[in-house]
Amino acid sequence: MQFSPVRTAIIIAVTLLGFFFALPSFLPQTVRDAWPSWLPSQTIVLGLDLQGGSHLLLEVNQDGIVTERLADLRRDARSILANDNGIGNLITTDEVSRSISIELTDPTQADTALTALAGLQNSVGGTLFSTSGVQELTIEPAADGRITVALTQEGIDDRMSALVAQSIEVIRNRIDELGTTEPTIQRQGNNRVLVQVPGFGDSTRLKDIISRTARLTFHMVYPGMTAAQADAQGLPAGTMILPSQDGGSELLYEDIALGGESLVDAQPSYDQQRAMPVVSFRFDTRGAIAFGQITSNNVGQRFAIVLDNQVITAPVIQSPITGGSGQISGSFTTATANDLAVLLRGGALPASLDIVEERSVSAGLGADSIRAGVTAGIIGAIAVIVFMVIAYGLFGVFADIAVMLNVVLILAALSMLGATLTLPGIAGIVLTIGMAVDANVLIFERIREELAAGRSKISAIEAGFQRAMATILDANITTLIAAVVLFYLGSGPVQGFAVTLALGILTTLFTAYMVTLFIVGRWYNWARPKTLRIQLVRLIPDGTKISFMGIRKYAIAFSIITSILSLGWFGYHGLNLGIDFRGGSAMEIQATDGTAEPGAIREALSALDLGEIQVQGFGETDRLLVRVQTQDGGASAQQDAVNLVQQTIEDAGYVTRGTETVGPTVSSELAITGAIGLGVALLGILVYLWFRFEWQFAVGAIISTGHDVILTIGLFAFVGLEFNASSIAAILTIVGYSLNDTVVIYDRIREYRMKYKKIGLPEIIDISINSTLPRTILTASTTFIALMALVVFGGDVIRSFTISMAWGVLVGTYSSIFIAAPILIYLGVTTRLDQAGDKDGTELTDPTDGAAV
Repeated sequence: MQFSPVRTAIIIAVTLLGFFFALPSFLPQTVRDAWPSWLPSQTIVLGLDLQGGSHLLLEVNQDGIVTERLADLRRDARSILANDNGIGNLITTDEVSRSISIELTDPTQADTALTALAGLQNSVGGTLFSTSGVQELTIEPAADGRITVALTQEGIDDRMSALVAQSIEVIRNRIDELGTTEPTIQRQGNNRVLVQVPGFGDSTRLKDIISRTARLTFHMVYPGMTAAQADAQGLPAGTMILPSQDGGSELLYEDIALGGESLVDAQPSYDQQRAMPVVSFRFDTRGAIAFGQITSNNVGQRFAIVLDNQVITAPVIQSPITGGSGQISGSFTTATANDLAVLLRGGALPASLDIVEERSVSAGLGADSIRAGVTAGIIGAIAVIVFMVIAYGLFGVFADIAVMLNVVLILAALSMLGATLTLPGIAGIVLTIGMAVDANVLIFERIREELAAGRSKISAIEAGFQRAMATILDANITTLIAAVVLFYLGSGPVQGFAVTLALGILTTLFTAYMVTLFIVGRWYNWARPKTLRIQLVRLIPDGTKISFMGIRKYAIAFSIITSILSLGWFGYHGLNLGIDFRGGSAMEIQATDGTAEPGAIREALSALDLGEIQVQGFGETDRLLVRVQTQDGGASAQQDAVNLVQQTIEDAGYVTRGTETVGPTVSSELAITGAIGLGVALLGILVYLWFRFEWQFAVGAIISTGHDVILTIGLFAFVGLEFNASSIAAILTIVGYSLNDTVVIYDRIREYRMKYKKIGLPEIIDISINSTLPRTILTASTTFIALMALVVFGGDVIRSFTISMAWGVLVGTYSSIFIAAPILIYLGVTTRLDQAGDKDGTELTDPTDGAAV
């Protein structure tokens, strides 16, 4: 009760810093501009679901890398053998085995050919290595006299990693050309790039600018033969056929006469003579010299400009071009010419990138999400504050002050760390409000118990805080384990939820012990009350003697039956999987005339022949949710389907508020990652509880938690709630909350096992549950109130997420009493009574009742 000056200074400093770091996020820009430079000015970063924008997850196309690398090897091997060493050869490519096979016209030159082929890369000990030291190639003679040059998986992975790093720089250059602010561009894994551009709602244009390779090359057109003739008669050596922009095709030399890496500038312009938009380009000195030589040596020949393996134009060289500049003409509009210039200035991507996940949110939808989240947060906070005042009076006010400071510190930490606040993140804050109350309730109930045991007021307050802290730590660390797993295995909104939940746990531990104790201590020293009344309204009467263990068999039987029914319903009906898990596209659309007609939209879209299309109401009467199944043909086919759907709904008088596309690869990975995340979280919690208690307690907690997960999945299956990535976050949060409840009861059981000698385990469990029942009901009520505010006012985007968590509060409260506690009896947990009876062969009985004990 006597705070040292250092401890007081720490509390005041943390509180002031929290307010100063959180305040800029609530000030208008004009005030922030006038804000003193020595004060924090960084604001909370809003996620795309709150401010609108585009999210793309791009993946380097491994098949394309292998194909291109094999083509390079084939060309280089032919050059080394035929041109440099005069060794005749016939080369075939096998993309399945990722190798090329070389058949020599003179097999006696095999040793010479092997020596020459070693020049494909630096040779070390008979194997070929990349510049990073990873073995990239193997060159081996085959039994039939052929020579096989094969790519290794290590070499492919190393090349892809390097290409991702190069791609990130190219993408950054391109996005910077668009003039957007604060884009997020980062590597994910070995072969993916995450791109998030806040405030850029035109996802179609963004995708085109980011994902196009924009590899510009110049080739001479093969003279005297058309592409059709070459296709019928056979390709001449060293040639290839590429499609042209006008719908035809051209026969070109494979060798690149000049590469786009020599470009130093590209600008959209307008050709006055032909009255059409063009792109003007300029080479560097080396490129200008090479361009001049090529055009000088090939006057009268056709010269093709190729962009991403498509011939844009193939004009005849009329005269040498020595100025180092030129024009690219084609069927450009002003916008497409500008975008092509952006691509060329940004540089070519070193590899093609496939879009495996896409999300775009309009600014209007983001504003609606903020409004819904803030409304739910305010209503939930007010409800919790009023509830705590009703329950605990003045001490409830103390708890409310600590909880509100808790929220301020969370917002300050988000601002200071530059973390992103998402809509599920707001849900995490609201959930933290409900769960943070639990720590204060534990403390206050413990103080009441100490007063009832005859301690003095000061002694009861100190003992209440000290004894409650062990329980608070155990309960919050289990939830923190789930939050950490969510952060490392989740993505996007799930990570945002995990960050706010983890920060909320840390700030809860600080405010519940340091701040609440500080407020109570200062109040007590100032007021010196004659009596210490902790509770204002007693919601749960004191001295309850409910025989929970007397009905344990019925409760366990009920849980077994409901669990079997949940699993059976899940097995028969399955889950209403969102596109996060089954892939496809989803679009939220809004009627411009104020009335949505799902039947008309469904009929219009069914004529598009895109497979399964679902149309359903989504929140307001003017909004619909359209789902399109994954299309055959990859990302490009899926994008074509989305474009077709968008055009159809626009023609019907609707606007798109947000789109979401997930590829089948990402959806399967999410399912696997979700299962792994749940398993890792349970394993971590098992180890922690085993360390803190005994193995029976750890196993009992896992059984109880598994029961909650099964019933929650049963809810999703029975009600038909959409099961998506956020549902995994909800389940892991339920795991944390349920364990929070379970640990509180386990902690009291452990205490009473050590304290009482003549009571059997069922009686100890009953006394433990009854003594913690006020805390259990109060915590469940406050958390449930906060979550119901989210369910009612939080909007449709997170409704399934919040409904499942509200359900989890009810199920978790039930299981902590009727599953986790009685299961200890069947797992062989003993008391001193049991041990004494086993030792001397007698059975000890307790002559007193539960109240006397």
